[in-house]
Amino acid sequence: MSALAVRCRPTVIRGLCAQWPAVRAARASDAQAAAYVAQFDAGISTEALVGDAALGGRYYYDSDLTGVNFTRETAAVVDHLRHIVTAGTDTDAPTRYLGSLPIDQYLPGFAQDNGLAILPPSAAPRIWMGNASVIACHYDSYDNLACVVAGHRRFTLYPPEAIADLYVGPIDYTLAGQPVSLAAGSMDNDRYPRFANARDGAMIVDLSPGDALYLPKLWWHQVEAQSPFNILVNYWWDNFSHGPDAPYTSLLLAMIAIAERPEPERAAWRAFFDHYVFRPDGHPLAHLPAEKHGILGPLASGNYGRIRALVMRLLRGE
Repeated sequence: MSALAVRCRPTVIRGLCAQWPAVRAARASDAQAAAYVAQFDAGISTEALVGDAALGGRYYYDSDLTGVNFTRETAAVVDHLRHIVTAGTDTDAPTRYLGSLPIDQYLPGFAQDNGLAILPPSAAPRIWMGNASVIACHYDSYDNLACVVAGHRRFTLYPPEAIADLYVGPIDYTLAGQPVSLAAGSMDNDRYPRFANARDGAMIVDLSPGDALYLPKLWWHQVEAQSPFNILVNYWWDNFSHGPDAPYTSLLLAMIAIAERPEPERAAWRAFFDHYVFRPDGHPLAHLPAEKHGILGPLASGNYGRIRALVMRLLRGE
């Protein structure tokens, strides 16, 4: 997977998990797929999104972004599964979406039967189950491998540089953790005129049971579960992390330190960020011998900890 992460491009891997017992059960019937998952249930209650049938599984904000169009219901996984199977054959029943459950916690033993040796040990699996749904266009801060177990999934993908054309909603009042594109879920072209640029460059990926999609960090994706009963297993990990600090933390800090300064000063800081962080011209101290690079030497050689300690002292005002 490291080679895919270096390329930083979405990649479809057909049949990657086709031999999973869970996939074989899903190919037999929705009921068998639900029964297969239910046998691993640890009995821990969890929350599901529940929407009126008229919504068609489009879980989203309300019209003025002050609330949401769904409710939340807490129950055991097996009870949620029973409702999902029932709603799959009853078009008037409320739809249900059960997302991002850590498998080792809620379904112990499932991962041992349905695993991928190509992933690092840090990539713990999560499971997503529900009726037909449309999950708003969002991004992940981690590398993501999404494996379809039951039903069919359509991913509509936009590259990170499309962010300005996607009209992103609030970052501190979200549907499920990550900010979403307001334009990608709207038909109001007059309100979001720049979205045409993103739409023209979108990639559409259709996946069947057993197929997988590698999604690099920061790629925007709308996810449509197209069948009455759907299961997906995904894995998140950071292929290039040197420690606990995430790039998003740096982004938030830059918002308060730089974003509202005068434009000429922001331009000056942009030049410094390019030179020291994004490095379009190579290492900023390439003109010096490696032994003179100091804390700008390789992070893995102890400089990660040195820089982090310096940052923590500065944040404490020392």
